[in-house]
Amino acid sequence: MRQALTATYASLTWGEHPFQSNALIEAWSIGPSAQAEPDDTLLIDFGATGPLALNTLKGKPGFAYLDRRGMIYYPAIRRVFITHLHSDHIAGLEELAAMNRYQFADPATGRGFRPQLIGAAEVIENLWGHSLRGGLSGQCGGTAELRDFFEVVAIRPSHRGGPDRFTMMERYEFSLFPTDHILIHRKYDWPSFGLCIRDSAGAGSVVYSGDTRFDPEGLGPLMTEAKIIFHDVQLEDHAEPVHALLGEMRTLPGDVRRKTILYHYGDTWDSDAFQSVVTEFAGFAKPHHRYVLFD
Repeated sequence: MRQALTATYASLTWGEHPFQSNALIEAWSIGPSAQAEPDDTLLIDFGATGPLALNTLKGKPGFAYLDRRGMIYYPAIRRVFITHLHSDHIAGLEELAAMNRYQFADPATGRGFRPQLIGAAEVIENLWGHSLRGGLSGQCGGTAELRDFFEVVAIRPSHRGGPDRFTMMERYEFSLFPTDHILIHRKYDWPSFGLCIRDSAGAGSVVYSGDTRFDPEGLGPLMTEAKIIFHDVQLEDHAEPVHALLGEMRTLPGDVRRKTILYHYGDTWDSDAFQSVVTEFAGFAKPHHRYVLFD
């Protein structure tokens, strides 16, 4: 049976494109040209402006399954993966959770839809108490917990009990890798993760960096192996960057740059200073554009 995996960069970062960095992964038994909706879906992150991004996306050709009477049909999002706990990556979760639990509750049972919530154990363990509890715990007749809104899947290394990865359609394997986003005392000591997606049918791999400083030692082997790379970038130089600087990314080998799509970029991406990026790299990630990862 033919299968396909696609990624839609639902949004951009700041200012003129105020949608932050959220990506929608869609798994298809045949493909988007032959199906009204995918067999499975995964949001990578859902920041504060994520609802605005999905609201725009649902009106685009091929994404009508995200629309229900003019509202975002949140139950169409079966899974959410969280890279880390910054608000531009998680602040939309409160709306998603509340809409699933109350607006789209099953009329017969009154139960809300619970998508999978996937992330590294150290990210999941802090998500409720540090970020979501204040807005979601109160409910009529009692208090709620994270598990009332989500089916929680905490990813752990095999020596800590696993599961150490997850799959879509039993073919596409998602494994986590730590990223050097915020350095407190030593590398990787602040919980932040990217994703490597492998096709068990042998069609290669795709890397999604999450947020990270330039880390050729840590990500280099994954990037060399990958057929497509989505990597965050900071266009202007900074003394203490928390993303890979464009100047640093330009030091990567040419064959790696040519398969690297840059995202998380700022307002000035379309200025004259960065016109050469489209020739040096695979370009800037396009909002609401469906990228074919595997077919």
